[in-house]
Amino acid sequence: MSTLVQITALPHEIEDRHLLLNRVVQKSNIRKDDISDWRIRKRSIDARKKPVRLNLQIEIWKNGEEKVLIPTFVPQNVTDSKKIAIIGAGPAGLYAALRAVEAGLKPIVFERGKDVRSRRFDLAKINKEQIVNPESNYCFGEGGAGTYSDGKLYTRSKKRGNVLKALEWFVEFGADPDILVDAHPHIGTNKLPKIITAMREAVIEAGGEVHFNAKLTDFKLNKDRIEAIEINAEKWYSFDEVILATGHSARDIFYLLHDKKIKIEAKPFALGVRIEHQQKLIDHIQYHGDDENPYLPPASYSLVEQVEGMGVYSFCMCPGGIIAPCATEQEEVVTNGWSPSKRNNPYSNSGIVVSIEPSDLPNFRPDDPFVCLDFQKEVERKCWEAAGKTQQVPAQRMKDFVEGKVSKDFPRTSYQPGIVSVDLNKVLPDLIARRLRKAFVQFGKKLKGYYTNDAVLHAPESRTSSPVLIPRNPETLEHVQIEGLYPCGEGAGYAGGIISAAIDGINCVDAIAKKYAQV
Repeated sequence: MSTLVQITALPHEIEDRHLLLNRVVQKSNIRKDDISDWRIRKRSIDARKKPVRLNLQIEIWKNGEEKVLIPTFVPQNVTDSKKIAIIGAGPAGLYAALRAVEAGLKPIVFERGKDVRSRRFDLAKINKEQIVNPESNYCFGEGGAGTYSDGKLYTRSKKRGNVLKALEWFVEFGADPDILVDAHPHIGTNKLPKIITAMREAVIEAGGEVHFNAKLTDFKLNKDRIEAIEINAEKWYSFDEVILATGHSARDIFYLLHDKKIKIEAKPFALGVRIEHQQKLIDHIQYHGDDENPYLPPASYSLVEQVEGMGVYSFCMCPGGIIAPCATEQEEVVTNGWSPSKRNNPYSNSGIVVSIEPSDLPNFRPDDPFVCLDFQKEVERKCWEAAGKTQQVPAQRMKDFVEGKVSKDFPRTSYQPGIVSVDLNKVLPDLIARRLRKAFVQFGKKLKGYYTNDAVLHAPESRTSSPVLIPRNPETLEHVQIEGLYPCGEGAGYAGGIISAAIDGINCVDAIAKKYAQV
């Protein structure tokens, strides 16, 4: 049994193990000679005032206490086991497959896009040639949206499931063990492809299957039970259990479910812009001028403001990051952000979005499941048209936007396809633009220097979460109408990032395993 001790340290002290151990001894009253081993268990930055400090949780083992290392991933051979279908190979689908081989179930994964390496060529076409492949892009393909659009591993909700297990599996397959220590862990887009590949290989080695370029195109139902699925409008496969982990941008799945009279609902989501500052500015603001400290990582921020009854907040903040084109169709534009593992790009970007309830929208009808999706699509298309019908995006300097001025020029942007000067007040819906204007002024009061005309808005940031909910039974996790169908992850409305999606994939497999145990 280990002991946990809380201490603080200055950033440069983190590498002085002798000093840290002495501080632990002083805080715990445990003699140094009685300590056989120790490690940093948790680490977070306290930048509320100067000097910036680190909060450290130190785990110590005293003489005679055994330091037990428990395997985190223990697969079974599932070659001849009961089969379950998993639709989608994003975080929810991959973690569902990993959990299935642990639970003695054979996962058959169908991913509409390409494997993680092949996706890179299609991403290059978006950036360089502005050509969108609707089946292989930043959202679709092995690893899902998280693989090539960031790698932040933070979830605010600890009630979803075992966060530590989800993180430990990342380490098992190649992530830096520091993700188990940092308060806001991050892998980095450059490192995720290798990790995702290792996960897939582990599933296949255990007897599971992973199929790429395999798009779900139809369901076959027997009364209120799933019976079979159609892939690529060609071949039918029979399954008793189907985990639907298709992601928040698989709009065709929402339409398919609706056409099959399978219940879906409009769901609250958020929409706004992605803002880009110089990272040096954010460091200077957050670290109170100590922005040249080599022991401090690139700074992040979290902002929220209530404006006219709606929340306006920062989303997917990427220190040292890049803004990426995330459209899934040719006639739309979408932005997102990502960071490499070192977060060493000169730019800082974040979504700044407005919370939207279905009833906030002018075309709202209680029986319309697509009111939020239609609004999202309309904004993405209007931005595409405003920027010249390419993958360039409409843009405006921050103060110019608030003051209603078209920007005459721009600083350099990390958004590779390019930006076009537009008055975003005339492109974005007024309920969004009006609240963003007020929020930016307030954010500038919270972070001195944040409200600057050197910051550039890129529009839109629209894929924050699914605008459609696929309702499920909270106990069995099956669809409220269809037995054997498990809506899962972000696309179904039950997750908001890599870790929460991964945990939801695990939870759905656990529900299936529990169901079989009771048969």
